[in-house]
Amino acid sequence: MLLAAATIVIGLTLLVWSADRFVDGAAGSASHFGMSPLLIGMVIVGFGTSAPEMVVSAIAATQGNPGLALGNAYGSNITNIALILGLVALLKPVAVGSSVLRKELPILAAVTLLSGWQLYDGNLTRLDALVLMVVFVAVMGWSIYQGMRGGSDLLAVEITEELASHPMPLKKAIFWLLVGLVVLVASSRLLVWGAVDIAQYFGISDLVIGLTIVAVGTSLPELASSLVAVRKGEHDIALGNVIGSNLFNTLAVVGIAAGIHPLAVEAVVFQRDWVVMALLTAALFVFGYGFRGPGRINRVEGAVLVAAYVAYTLYLVVMVIGGVKS
Repeated sequence: MLLAAATIVIGLTLLVWSADRFVDGAAGSASHFGMSPLLIGMVIVGFGTSAPEMVVSAIAATQGNPGLALGNAYGSNITNIALILGLVALLKPVAVGSSVLRKELPILAAVTLLSGWQLYDGNLTRLDALVLMVVFVAVMGWSIYQGMRGGSDLLAVEITEELASHPMPLKKAIFWLLVGLVVLVASSRLLVWGAVDIAQYFGISDLVIGLTIVAVGTSLPELASSLVAVRKGEHDIALGNVIGSNLFNTLAVVGIAAGIHPLAVEAVVFQRDWVVMALLTAALFVFGYGFRGPGRINRVEGAVLVAAYVAYTLYLVVMVIGGVKS
């Protein structure tokens, strides 16, 4: 058990480090090959910060642990909105100024409803996975088209400034891209092995482990990048991290996992975890969209989000202590 606990700690540490290196290398390489700052922000950074969830869920699905795969994806979404965005808003209110991000908020709400519809029958088939991946490609294509057609966008400006402040030679960028990817996969395997072993030792379902320890761990790249971004006043990057990551998790992460191995979904995933995720997504929509002007997530709303995360986590802990294993 101690070995498994140590493996989780080591796996999470390497996961966060490798995801950061992967994003830096990918963004640097894309910049050298002429990719626009907006594309780098929406595709490279969005993919990179969700890479831990993607690899962990894929490995969990391959090894026959559907609870861990789904718990990681949906737990990360809950963590991103309630804990990460809540903490960021507590430190500094988050302004929603990017037209791209405001257009993506309704899409995130619609995608969340789609995921609930798929979960309702208790199975995620390869057909469901195909639908998720097709929607993912369509959403990314639409977002990129809208962003490029709209001319100057705050997100593009912020990414340009970020790249200019940390220039990276092409060889170095490719080196960190490859190293980050290799360590990312290796650390994800360590994390999955340790999490499953801990769950089996204590008689806890891998779903709960995925919703808590693994979800928080794989969301650390989003937390770090969002805190740094909001400290610099780059609010659109902070919010974009959350919206982009949740779109990736709901569509690509779950889609890849179910495509690798169809997933049997426990009823509680829909009745408890999806409902919490949907309510938090609705709250993000209301707080951030700005129906009467520019959107803004203030400190009070940040406190509400953090309180919701604490309540949800405590509920899971109480269920486990009380002997409810799902």
